[in-house]
Order: sequence, then C-alpha cells, then structure tokens
Amino acid sequence: MPANKKRSAKKQSTRTPKIHLQYGALPYRKSKTAGVEVLLVTSRETKRWIIPKGWPIKGLSPKKSAAREAYEEAGVLGAIRNKPIGRYVYNKMLNERTVAIPCQVRVFPLRVRRQGKTWPERQQRDARWFPAAAAAKAVMETGLQALIAGFTNGRQK
Repeated sequence: MPANKKRSAKKQSTRTPKIHLQYGALPYRKSKTAGVEVLLVTSRETKRWIIPKGWPIKGLSPKKSAAREAYEEAGVLGAIRNKPIGRYVYNKMLNERTVAIPCQVRVFPLRVRRQGKTWPERQQRDARWFPAAAAAKAVMETGLQALIAGFTNGRQK
C-alpha cells in the first residue's frame, strides 16, 4: 500500500472508556432480631436503592471520603474499616440521563454507631434499614448485590 494511503486510512479506536473512581460506604448494624441490617439510600434522580458513595474528596483518605458520603447522604456515623471489602462498577448517568460514564466504587464497611435525625441530603434522599438479604435484592447493580451478600454472610465484625 502506498504511504499516502496509509495516512488516509481511518484508525479504529480500541481504547476502553476511562473508568472513574468513587468511594462508597456499606453502613451496617447488628440486630438481635434481624441479624445484620444494611442501610440503603435512594439515588437523587431515579430513586433506586444504592449505598452512600461519591467522588474522592481532596485531602481525605479513601475510607474517610466514604465515611463523609455516608454522613452526607444518610446521616450515619460509626467505625469505618481501613480496607475496602471489594468494588463494583456501574454507569453514572449525567446530563439529564443522556451520558453514561463508567464508575468503579470501592466499598468500605461502616459499622453504624449513630444515625442523626437530620443530615445534609435528608430532603433529597430516603434512607432505610434492610435485613441483609433484602438489601442485596433491593440494589440493581449485580456487583453490589454480591458484595452485600458476601459481607453479610459472615465477613462483618
């Protein structure tokens, strides 16, 4: 093939889309009657059940970013683990749900010690405690379902 034809041939992009990093908290508590319970919140737009999560916060470690999101989105405080229990991927919808960006969420368990009556995003979200098995079924992301099920089947402390 002549050199000038090589330059004019269009290259097909084989790049995979950039995956954006987020940190999430898995708020939980132990109940004498229900066993392990997980706190879920609703997303702002679609009102589906999710865990508190968000973008990295400048100046905060990953676990502290996750703990901050748990407070802002669900009003909970507690002991957060140093290491994540896993991660899952989902598509975050932007621009009135016309653009999807892939996000990987690293999930840190948060043993809840206190839940406030008010918190920054109280008017934007619902928060509800679920028995562990029901929480795993309530979320849509299969990776998050597996994390909740695996964690609540004996890996919590």
